[in-house]
Amino acid sequence: MNAAGANAHEIDVLIIGAGHNGLVAGGYLARAGLEVQVLERRSVVGGACVTEELFPGFHFSSCSFMLYALHPRVAEDLELHRYGFQVFQVDPFVFRPYPDGRYLVLHQDPERNAEAIRACSRRDAESYRRWNRFWERFQSIVHPYVLTPPPTYADLVRRARETGNLEILRKVLITSHADLVEEFFESEHVRAAMIHSGDHGDPRTVGSALPAAFLPGDVEPDRRIVGIVKGGMGAVTRAMAGSLESRGGAIRTGCEVRRVLVEDGRARGVELTGGETIRSRLVVSNADPKRTFLNLVGPEHLPPDFRRRVRGRRTEIGYFKFHAAMDELPDFSSWLGRDYDPRIATRVWICPSIDHVRRAWRDARQGRPSRQPVMSIQIPSTYDDSICPPGKHVLSIFAEYAPVRLARGNWDERREEAGEALIDAVTAYAPNFRRAIADWMLLTPLDLERRVSLTDGNIHHLDMTPSQVFSRRPLTGWAEYKTPIRDLWLCGAGTHPGGEVSGAPGHNAAHAILRDIRG
Repeated sequence: MNAAGANAHEIDVLIIGAGHNGLVAGGYLARAGLEVQVLERRSVVGGACVTEELFPGFHFSSCSFMLYALHPRVAEDLELHRYGFQVFQVDPFVFRPYPDGRYLVLHQDPERNAEAIRACSRRDAESYRRWNRFWERFQSIVHPYVLTPPPTYADLVRRARETGNLEILRKVLITSHADLVEEFFESEHVRAAMIHSGDHGDPRTVGSALPAAFLPGDVEPDRRIVGIVKGGMGAVTRAMAGSLESRGGAIRTGCEVRRVLVEDGRARGVELTGGETIRSRLVVSNADPKRTFLNLVGPEHLPPDFRRRVRGRRTEIGYFKFHAAMDELPDFSSWLGRDYDPRIATRVWICPSIDHVRRAWRDARQGRPSRQPVMSIQIPSTYDDSICPPGKHVLSIFAEYAPVRLARGNWDERREEAGEALIDAVTAYAPNFRRAIADWMLLTPLDLERRVSLTDGNIHHLDMTPSQVFSRRPLTGWAEYKTPIRDLWLCGAGTHPGGEVSGAPGHNAAHAILRDIRG
């Protein structure tokens, strides 16, 4: 494929966006001998998986959070450990305080968790073992498809029937996550620890168990890569970039793509905002499907019905990302006692009940920032002291849910109000929290869109709901990384298997491209 045009050199592959899936796709294609160039709008690689110095001396994983979904095969194939990739194993894994003074400390060892749950309910301790077996059986249905083209639901039914797990699949698809949790557990504290509605919002929605179950990296437990990345999440993409460049791939930062060049129904390169054109044999977009098809490709190149279907894809779930430079750690001694090991509170989940999740989602659906959001707090500096000054700490909160569109005002007007509400909500659990903050900032869905070009600030590109996963992602009929434009491909989180820092979409797109090239 290393051909040159009559007047200008044609690169084999241009990749739009140096987020992690773009770098993964580029890494595999460069290893196959193709000339690869990745174009990145920002001055730093990583997209939403980046480390940034938001306050002097304090370095944050500004958009992504912690690592739990990276597929081990991607890490091994791209030899990420050769390029500085290092992970701290976090244990205990999460601390969950409750308003009545009770709490759960959960570990990566399921047996230790069962014993912790026993303090809430002896019955639930046994139910927790059954719960894990239930999800292991479900995962045996879907996980063989993580690094393959997306399955149809008929494929899943067939595999479920072959493995004796048809009833498991049926239950996940037609039951709400809340109902499933309540079927297994009796303690409200344990139910609150197990609930997760993901991109459904309301955990009582039918099918809301599916996104909580399908985590792309949750395979081969002894090989899972879970923990806090040394140097922040940007170290993941820096390693991916190093791997790509070691195989001859090039990365250009500070260049924004204005449009994909389409000639005779084929993608033939891109035009940058400065007017420069770059010719290529293939174009691979790591941008989300809406941005790709509604912004980067001219409407004259796509059927109107296709554009209508893309426009109708759901991007309704929004999240907050709060960052604080801390003079001291938040104080959870009301639960853990004096002189507790601060690593117990490296990850703190504040979600006291199923109804708490429902109220947070109801507020967001009505265009209101919730004053009592579900909060996942992370303090990576308890493990990694390289990201902040001595004696200080870095704290981030991933809070759900944030209205994509406000019923009153706009995010530029109401950002501080929403941040103050988060501070108040944490201070109710850690009384010193507000005074311990040296500085803080809040990223709203609008900020995420502006910062890393995510349509509606959607961190998964498209909501991960039953109608938008597997062979329906991004659209039925266009789920295998190809697009209606010949030689234009997708490789981002809007393709199978979806969001999170897994590298699986990039892996799958690259292999689909290579199969197409090789015939």
